[in-house]
Amino acid sequence: MQRPEVNIDQYPNIYFLGIGGIGMSALARYFKRMGKTVGGYDKTPSPLTDELVKEGIQVHFEDLGPSIPSLFQDPENTLVIITPAIPQNLGERLHVIHKGYQLLKRSEILGVITRNSKGLTVAGTHGKTTTSTLLAHILKDSGVGCNAFLGGISTNYNSNFIADTESPYTVIEADEFDRSFLQLDPFASIITTTDADHLDIYGDQDQFIQGFQSFAALINKNGFLIRHIDVDLQHPKSITYGMNCPADYSGENIQYINGKFFFDIQLPDSKWSNVELGVPGIHNAENALACVAMCLNLGLSEEKIRKALSNFKGVKRRFEYHIQTKNLVYIDDYAHHPTEINALIDSVRLIYPDKKIYGVFQPHLFSRTRDFFEGFAKALSKLDTCILMPIYPAREEPIPGITSEALVEEIDAEEVHIMEPQTVLNYFQKTGPEGVVLTIGAGDIDRIIEPLKNILQQS
Repeated sequence: MQRPEVNIDQYPNIYFLGIGGIGMSALARYFKRMGKTVGGYDKTPSPLTDELVKEGIQVHFEDLGPSIPSLFQDPENTLVIITPAIPQNLGERLHVIHKGYQLLKRSEILGVITRNSKGLTVAGTHGKTTTSTLLAHILKDSGVGCNAFLGGISTNYNSNFIADTESPYTVIEADEFDRSFLQLDPFASIITTTDADHLDIYGDQDQFIQGFQSFAALINKNGFLIRHIDVDLQHPKSITYGMNCPADYSGENIQYINGKFFFDIQLPDSKWSNVELGVPGIHNAENALACVAMCLNLGLSEEKIRKALSNFKGVKRRFEYHIQTKNLVYIDDYAHHPTEINALIDSVRLIYPDKKIYGVFQPHLFSRTRDFFEGFAKALSKLDTCILMPIYPAREEPIPGITSEALVEEIDAEEVHIMEPQTVLNYFQKTGPEGVVLTIGAGDIDRIIEPLKNILQQS
């Protein structure tokens, strides 16, 4: 894969097509911090674009075609960064191509940044957002520092970007979609999982694994690979981790005591007992193991790592508590793959073994629902009450026979329903549930979070 070499210093102006995306907005903040003039287009306003405007970044929401803001009219002084979600026929896109602007994808820019710093990348089908955010938090909390480009909003910092102009480290969530992560130059990397996904891009499981093997091969010769024990990839310096298994870094003895989450860590030459983790969940304990392995190999101390683990507050929409009372708990989670849903429900059962669990799930993509149909049905069957919303299509057209109605037929929960968003709200308003309510998914299910929270608080 060709990697563009760009001298970012020669461009005083950075213009974004798709500036409101979670990854693009982090880059916008980075360049603003560097003293660049930053602006861009996005389709619709959002809380993220509101924050960018408050930070002095110019954002507009109509396709201006050749009439982009005057500050960005000179191709010699303006670098354009684009997200793959931008339509081919967008007027502004056609304009910058016609005028000969330097036009790069987000992944290409991240590649340039990793070649000019010590890139610490986190890849994997699941867990990379929480793991990269935790890694960045440990580095910042310990005083080592980093620049971090995150795929979610860190609750500790209320941002998807962490800045430190003095630190040599850059933390990046490495995205396997469209093979974007092959643009990066990691010094060291964590790979959490290689469960098949994005088969519309890769074709099959073997090609998907080969993509990750190619990514592992990019790691610096002086660096190392931290991989989950189930990740079968080759690297000269490979360090493994996992829960209750014979890995180099193994977690065990998980306990949930008085609202706090603890576990033990068996290291290659010692043991840490009663490690407190600020966010609960079996999957989060595994994410923490990966970060412990990474940070110890970078030279951080046990004391500083333990402290940061205990005060980590997580990532918005990743096991995010909205209500936590004796009789009712409401948690929202971004899980959109069967493995993630399994981990979510298993963690909830561990913490709340005697409570009824209601799950509202919005499948994301027709192709993903088709490829993991049985896995979704099996995972969702662990719920006591399962409510399915219609499939969120994102970039896809419908696939015949792949519907939420078809999925419902295979789910073996006590209660199973199909509901539109408003019907979901009506259902909980009527039932006034006790137990644990989960909203699950990566589409636009987040739009019902606040109204559902308000209804549950009143019940």
